[in-house]
Amino acid sequence: MFHIALYEPRIAPNTGNIIRLAANNGCELHLIEPLGFDFEEKKLRRAGLDYHDLANVTRYPDYEAFIETMQGRRILACTTKGSRAHDQLEYKENDVLLFGSETHGLPDDVLLNIDVSLRLRIPMKPNSRSLNLSNAVAIISYEAWRQNGFSGGE
Repeated sequence: MFHIALYEPRIAPNTGNIIRLAANNGCELHLIEPLGFDFEEKKLRRAGLDYHDLANVTRYPDYEAFIETMQGRRILACTTKGSRAHDQLEYKENDVLLFGSETHGLPDDVLLNIDVSLRLRIPMKPNSRSLNLSNAVAIISYEAWRQNGFSGGE
């Protein structure tokens, strides 16, 4: 399956929605701290409903710890600064879909360490800034899963 990684997420309900998404599409979810909320926050639990126990979620104290764990996997930066549309890449099992925070996206020092060809964007209308984080994660993770025949789904 695929990995969804959230770099310093700030909004509890978005992360809760993504926990629910990961439980339903089988992705592993990785949360890179610091988080902008308490992980036990009521809004996080409400958005994730009863899916917390069904999702595979790992937290990392910082980006370096995350990178160390992800060695050997292809990391795809999902960003409005991407050089190619998200549907123009052949996704491979164990790819890591890395998303930035809702307020700042992925920082330049992270982006500069990811090859330009692996920086993906979701097409939008001109002058649009960005999509909601949980919507962007859903769009890209389901495209990756679709390309792989919805393996493990029904």
